[in-house]
Amino acid sequence: MVKSGTLILHTAARVLMPLQLLFSLFLLLRGHDEPGGGFIAGLVAAGAFTLYLFAFGVTATREVLRMVDPRDLVGLGLLLGMISVFPAWFMGQPFLTAQWWTIPGIEFKASTPLIFDIGVYLTVLGSVLAMVMTLMEVDKDEP
Repeated sequence: MVKSGTLILHTAARVLMPLQLLFSLFLLLRGHDEPGGGFIAGLVAAGAFTLYLFAFGVTATREVLRMVDPRDLVGLGLLLGMISVFPAWFMGQPFLTAQWWTIPGIEFKASTPLIFDIGVYLTVLGSVLAMVMTLMEVDKDEP
């Protein structure tokens, strides 16, 4: 059985988790122009939650997730991935052609590759969290 962490691990988890999540968002947003993207960003975010999980346990991590089941993240990610392929089709262009939209006021360029990357991000985050949480819960039940 894995025992919750020490004072050093608790402190490190509280400090590093927000930094890792911020870095994962950086990787997600720069992914379609530079190295990065939804997969590696999802792994970094999952690493942040896994560190918190090892420090404070499954119950505390579920509270941080605010009762969002990791399996719901997987479903939402798959849905976003599927939605991202249709705008080109509706515009009469070849299937999976990237579409770009400029959001007025903030000059942010939204795109179908970004929507797809967000879907990959959520799918990777949800699947890794579901696996690690399940393993932690099984380990807790064993004598």
